[in-house]
Amino acid sequence: MSSKNALNRPLFRSWSIARRLTLLYAGSSVLMLVLATTYLYWSLVENLTREDNAFLANEIQECRRLLNQNTNNEDLLAYEIHIEPAASKFIKYYVRLLDDRGRILLETPRMADVVAVSSFPAAIATTEIPMRGTFWKSGAGDWYLLMSARAEVNIEGRAPRTLHVALDVSMDEALIASYRRTLLVVVALGILFSCAAGFFVARKGLQPLKEITKATDSISASQLHERIAAKAWPEELASLARSFDQMLDRLENSFSRLSQFSADLAHELRTPINNLRGEAGVALSQARTPEEYRRTLESSLEEYARLSRLIDNLLFLARADGPITSIARTACEARKAIEVVREFYQALAEDRGVEVICGGEATLEADPVLFRQVISNLLSNALNCTARGGKVSISVQRQDDRTVEISVSDTGCGIPAEHLGKIFDRFYRVGQARSQQPNASGLGLAIVKSIMALHGGTVSVQSELGKGSTFTLKFASAGVSAAARR
Repeated sequence: MSSKNALNRPLFRSWSIARRLTLLYAGSSVLMLVLATTYLYWSLVENLTREDNAFLANEIQECRRLLNQNTNNEDLLAYEIHIEPAASKFIKYYVRLLDDRGRILLETPRMADVVAVSSFPAAIATTEIPMRGTFWKSGAGDWYLLMSARAEVNIEGRAPRTLHVALDVSMDEALIASYRRTLLVVVALGILFSCAAGFFVARKGLQPLKEITKATDSISASQLHERIAAKAWPEELASLARSFDQMLDRLENSFSRLSQFSADLAHELRTPINNLRGEAGVALSQARTPEEYRRTLESSLEEYARLSRLIDNLLFLARADGPITSIARTACEARKAIEVVREFYQALAEDRGVEVICGGEATLEADPVLFRQVISNLLSNALNCTARGGKVSISVQRQDDRTVEISVSDTGCGIPAEHLGKIFDRFYRVGQARSQQPNASGLGLAIVKSIMALHGGTVSVQSELGKGSTFTLKFASAGVSAAARR
């Protein structure tokens, strides 16, 4: 199994962050320690080997010089081979001189007992400079560095001699073995220390995360006002704390809206149900004529219709909020669709003494039924807010950024600035609207916003008290919408 597959196993994926950090810290520390000790060990071995080889090479070169320049005076050569190595107290080495037939001419005392002639490697040529020797272990367990070379003799007709040089490196090997054991102990202790330090560092480093976890555990639905970013967190966790607080802001806002929605829904349902119960109770309190029962049933039908519209609107909003809600868009002539809605409200506008005008041409991609519902809701809202003698204008314009804007403007009472950010909320109604439209549910503008969201468009409002309001719908043009769907 590869290491990659091993790391993907559930056992490793379920490890805590502290354990992972400990493993990574200890692993990296051990790796650095092993690399450092390996380099130091290699450096020691190389330095000792280089010095030993340099010593043997220097000895061979010195013997070559004596053979080449002092053939008539063999005292110096004998001293170099026989006496000087034996007199050395701190460096044990041996030198042997052989003739061309392999017979020993001179050698350091006891060299034959230590290193036999056959143990040496093949001699290098007289013109070669000795560089590296060969390690050899004797029967007694001692280590030697051996080097063999040919040497010219400054006598005409005499064959070159062979030089054997052996250096006792047992002390070096003992030093290297001791150093190796020390490094192994250091590595073992380093592993233990790295694991302990990694565990401590991981726990210390994750302490702020535990504090954040503790802070978040204390937050419940009734304490959504609590925030955790007020404390000075490490830089890596500050963004997490801010993101969490932003999530709490959204949740708090959603909970507030949900609570308000539940209260408004209960209020909207309570009124028609109380009306139905009251009418039924009055009708059953005593015997009634068929005509009285008929009027009661007709009044009940109005409340049933109100309840039905309310339920239909809520179901539409619920479906529009669904993640997979889709609509069927077709090329739609905005002016024609608006004229259909205007004609439907023409009688109501004339009855209230409000003029409704429409202008502009544009083609957009939209669901025709939903588009007419958006215009219908905005026009109905404008008529309800405009006094007699006022005017409602609907304009269609194609913008330079290939979008289509539709504006519905009225000359009504306007909307206070503090309500503009909430009028698209469900069941939200300005106080004046509640008194003017007691049967309105407050879902019309929320439906407009949901329909625009389904079309990928936007709705905005501008209003001034006493001068009227303007609702602006922005649709992507036909070409842009088609490209977006592809």
